[in-house]
Amino acid sequence: MKILVVGGGGREHAIIKKLKENETVEQIFALPGNGGIAKDATCVPIGAKDIPAIVAFARENAIDFAVVAPDDPLVLGAVDALNAEGIPCFGPKANAAIIEGSKVFSKNLMKKYGIPTARYEVFTDPASALAYLEDAPIPTVIKADGLALGKGVIIATSREEAMAAVRSMMEEKQFGESGSRVVIEEFLTGPEVSVLAFTDGKVVRPMVSSMDHKRALDHDEGLNTGGMGTVAPNPYYTEEIAKVCMETIFLPTVRAMNEEGRPFQGCLYFGLMLTPDGPKVIEYNCRFGDPETQVVLPLLESDLLTVMQACASGTLADVEVRFSTGSACCVIMASKGYPGKYESGCPLTLPEDDADGFIYVAGAKKEGEGLVSAGGRVLGVTAVADDLPTAIQKAYERVGRVDFANGYARSDIGARAMLALQK
Repeated sequence: MKILVVGGGGREHAIIKKLKENETVEQIFALPGNGGIAKDATCVPIGAKDIPAIVAFARENAIDFAVVAPDDPLVLGAVDALNAEGIPCFGPKANAAIIEGSKVFSKNLMKKYGIPTARYEVFTDPASALAYLEDAPIPTVIKADGLALGKGVIIATSREEAMAAVRSMMEEKQFGESGSRVVIEEFLTGPEVSVLAFTDGKVVRPMVSSMDHKRALDHDEGLNTGGMGTVAPNPYYTEEIAKVCMETIFLPTVRAMNEEGRPFQGCLYFGLMLTPDGPKVIEYNCRFGDPETQVVLPLLESDLLTVMQACASGTLADVEVRFSTGSACCVIMASKGYPGKYESGCPLTLPEDDADGFIYVAGAKKEGEGLVSAGGRVLGVTAVADDLPTAIQKAYERVGRVDFANGYARSDIGARAMLALQK
């Protein structure tokens, strides 16, 4: 089989490495891929949002199956366009990808179908939003309606910060048209959990839970990033809570999308808060999370391609989705200065993968015979083990074997999970 994977980051590298385990896979093309992915797939310099070029490449190269991984091409209709050429895809069509593409849509969906989430108001006029904030409870959460590279959410701890966020989004257009509408919602408290789920629009097969670390610096300090590391499973996500989530959130969401005429097939990401009042949805994503994928897929024991094909064909009920009982830790190595200003072009020397350790390349390009950094988040250094403490230890040992002079990593990925295990 010839497989096409749209995207070029650490998430896509993790997907490609897992797809390679299927013996029927002859060749994988990554559009655009990156210098590290080039070791595992044929990289083609076509941007992830260039849908006409993606479709033309797929047609000309007789692609048998496509995986559209990032949010932008999904929301823009990449799956619809590939399906129109007769190419089966893993990923939702545009009318279902709106669950991430519009926070207003997703909040209204949850309200309509009784899916637990934070209380909220929607604003299209900055003056109305600012007037509302004069008496709103603080802290509060300000969200740009559309896609904003994962940065369109501000947790405001003061009234001044909340108003500045609204002005930045709605008046100064920090996120372009994504901030033309904003959601102002109740600030929830409790442990956060990420749960990715395979679904064919009828059946939901949750993957192992994970815990992300968004802040740039140790002790959850510094600026918000795209994610500085993850561990799986998340110790706060017990079997009892998993059952509650399946009954009150996962299945109701899939049913709600069907009721709306927007059947969702692919990976549905549930960002959850385990509040004192029970689990509530913070956000939906219409695709695999990054860097959650880098700890979830190494624990998948079932064949990824078979599961993806079942999601696309509506036959997920007939396929086993099995995960290891072990644990995984991914430590992100980023360019110093990220998520602010940083330098690229730093040489990288990486240890080889082995049975319990992997390096997923997120931002690097080939230079001569080697790799150099080419982004903010550069590497996802991952290890698996029978238990979480060992996985964390092995991941950091592997970090120590990476030669990346301009790189930095948090030193406390998994620390919160370890505290939870000790309770």
